[in-house]
Amino acid sequence: MTRTLADLRPLRSAPTLDGGQRQTLALELQERLAACRWCTVGIMAPAAVMAIDVLRQLELALGWEPLALGGEPLPVGPVFLKGNQHTGLALLRAETGLGEGVLISGHGADDPAQEDTWGPLPLDFFTPPAQVTADP
Repeated sequence: MTRTLADLRPLRSAPTLDGGQRQTLALELQERLAACRWCTVGIMAPAAVMAIDVLRQLELALGWEPLALGGEPLPVGPVFLKGNQHTGLALLRAETGLGEGVLISGHGADDPAQEDTWGPLPLDFFTPPAQVTADP
């Protein structure tokens, strides 16, 4: 059972989370991110359009300025999207053999012990609750 962000660390792909787990992890993530001045994000997704959508939902949920997207033409098939708040850029590349999920790394903390990488979080982790649909 996933109870903390540390529980996600050994996973290759994001687990399925229930509402309580999502809420607990979201609160812990907010606390961790608050200690950092800027972040990077890695999104492992089955398609470029999905990775971009996840990035835009994450930006809205966390109040980030939208990152400029590079790496076009968009790759076909599985991708890795790397976004960097410090540079304001996000790049996409084709990447097979990865899991699925969102990784966030915090940087620039006054206390270096606060810097870390968290995830993988589910691709729909930052989707507003009313838009998350359950599998039939």
